[in-house]
Amino acid sequence: MKYEEVLKQARDQIGPYCKACSVCNGRACKNQMPGPGAKGIGDTAIRNYEKWQEIRVNMDTICPHVQVDTSLELFGRTFRYPFFAGPVGAVQLHYGQKYTDDQYNEILVSACAQAGIAAFTGDGMDAHVMVAATQAIAAAGGQAVPTVKPWNLDTIREKMALVHEAKPFAVAMDIDAAGLPFLKNMTPPAGSKTVEELREIAQMAGLPFIVKGVMTIRGAQKALEAGAAAIVVSNHGGRVLDQCPATAEVLPEIAQAVGGRMKILVDGGIRSGVDIFKALALGADAVLVCRPFVPAVYGGGAEGVQALVSKLGGELADAMEMCGAASLKDITSDMIRF
Repeated sequence: MKYEEVLKQARDQIGPYCKACSVCNGRACKNQMPGPGAKGIGDTAIRNYEKWQEIRVNMDTICPHVQVDTSLELFGRTFRYPFFAGPVGAVQLHYGQKYTDDQYNEILVSACAQAGIAAFTGDGMDAHVMVAATQAIAAAGGQAVPTVKPWNLDTIREKMALVHEAKPFAVAMDIDAAGLPFLKNMTPPAGSKTVEELREIAQMAGLPFIVKGVMTIRGAQKALEAGAAAIVVSNHGGRVLDQCPATAEVLPEIAQAVGGRMKILVDGGIRSGVDIFKALALGADAVLVCRPFVPAVYGGGAEGVQALVSKLGGELADAMEMCGAASLKDITSDMIRF
């Protein structure tokens, strides 16, 4: 099954918010929550996608002809490709009734692990979202990353207890979810965290801790100060604040500031293996691809996930070969241009 076929089937299974567009660029779903859209007009999601398209790759085939190596080592595990499925929670609310969170996570986590990558799982107001996610992760031998929202500290402790039972290789917090309205209505309230609070959460995690939602050099430095092992340069898919820069615009300066001292991942509008290549050339160690995995599951289940992973991986390998990069460490900034 090819990913184009998966998308075609997904259009009859997903909705009413996501349209399973052939190009997921944020335009059809903007200004729409619930769903994959934004609480504002959604201009940041559109900008995320468009800025990757403005970057071009420099072809160079005067080089040794070798089988390219797309493998990535991260936190003691080796993955087939340097990309992961991004976190999604409350799938029935946002994407339609076909799957519960239990079913969605079971398919996504296991299919990603079988394909040689890993899934980041989501979180939600319904406590069972994290229960389902951590059960799926445990069943996959810990090859996934549970993503905890920036709840108040008491709620985070409850979530971390579930995480510890699942034994994942890392745990994340999408700090950029502080912009979601439902967090502010909690008692005590949830949302943004101080460096001290993040340090306490990192210690609570007891695993490589990934802070997702960093968009500035100072934010990256604060995450490092708090003990994060990695960050995800992310604006929550452009869903929580209009008029933000695209992740591609801020990635290079963040990578220059903290690269080598922590792992740097990036998401937001990355839709092809060539986009993944560009992100690595800008300084990322790996990337997250989020929204395309939803129609992959809705349109083809585990086979749909495999189709998307194969598509992205094949495109990445082709870009590496055509630009003269035999391995991920060979991908350099001079292989792209603006």
